[in-house]
Amino acid sequence: MSLEDGPSEVRRLRAGAHPLRLEMLSLLTGAELSAAEVARELATTQANASYHLRVLQRAGLLEAAGEEKVNGGIAKRYRALWDRQEPRDPEHADEDADAEILAMAEMATNRVAHRMRGVPGHFTDAALWVEPEVWHAVLERLADASRLLHESARPPRSAGTVRANLSVLAFRLEDRPEDGR
Repeated sequence: MSLEDGPSEVRRLRAGAHPLRLEMLSLLTGAELSAAEVARELATTQANASYHLRVLQRAGLLEAAGEEKVNGGIAKRYRALWDRQEPRDPEHADEDADAEILAMAEMATNRVAHRMRGVPGHFTDAALWVEPEVWHAVLERLADASRLLHESARPPRSAGTVRANLSVLAFRLEDRPEDGR
């Protein structure tokens, strides 16, 4: 099955399940950039950036934000669409969701090397039993935090900004047989 097959949510999951494309989505949240600008910021080739930008656009995660003349050619500018932060339909393919989660975990692992030391952050790991109402409240607060961060994003290196990371993996766990449920 290719990236183009399946329902639109599955296409979005597959497109987002790549570390470079996740970086591009973050970068294009607060800025409208061309493939050349994305390539420079992420230290990749323009051809590679163009390919991944097209994948993201076809999946509905990016939109064209205009064009500009550059060196006798036309450069398309892109921006991220963050409606993908809405709750996911549980009927969508678990393998695709797993691929996106693994790509996010890889990106978080890579970003740890760039963590600013001596500056407060928040780190949590929990696998707990809670009431359903608590779980839903946690998901709502995480969605609010994600929305605030994405809506506040600015172009890279803008005056008065700090580079920040928010990587959240929140999901229900299956009951294990030894749990007796």
